[in-house]
Amino acid sequence: MTNSPPPAARAPAVGMPGLRGADHLGLTVPNLEAAVEFFTNIIGCEYIFYGGVSGPDPQFMVERLNVHPEATCRYCFLRCGNGYNFELFEYTSPDQVSQPPKNSDVGGHHIALYVDDIDAAVAHLRAHGIRVLGDPMLITEGPAAGARWVYFLAPWGLQLELCCYPNGKAYERTAKRLLWHPSRSDRA
Repeated sequence: MTNSPPPAARAPAVGMPGLRGADHLGLTVPNLEAAVEFFTNIIGCEYIFYGGVSGPDPQFMVERLNVHPEATCRYCFLRCGNGYNFELFEYTSPDQVSQPPKNSDVGGHHIALYVDDIDAAVAHLRAHGIRVLGDPMLITEGPAAGARWVYFLAPWGLQLELCCYPNGKAYERTAKRLLWHPSRSDRA
């Protein structure tokens, strides 16, 4: 196995016309109020609004949301710092699976949150009883050198990551397009 990307990944980007960036990430949670509490009071997201969805007919849920025709949901929008919004959903559905996927499962995922001081952030999580998976690690080699990271779990099992790279990552020295971070004086 090599570290080089497949040929398609090295080709010039064509992509979707007018793409500006990521707007929001939708997450299904077991309890909407508890998730809003976690994301606002522990993580520090800003509450935006609540809403609800039920289709005018059962096919709406199937055709528009790809869920069971009897499914219903409530949702809430939250803003997360300089990043995108979180759209949290609480569904009721006869065919619902309640176990979150592992990172190794198809559809597995995690949400990475940038923090200025990873040690202070880890102490904050632990002080609130949040399970942190070990201590922050420093990447010393390769394109991500300079980054520190650690995983943690939301109370319902959602996998999240804290990351911090105050001096940038190694690949940014030659990248055509740079990520934002607080130490960059040329941020837009």
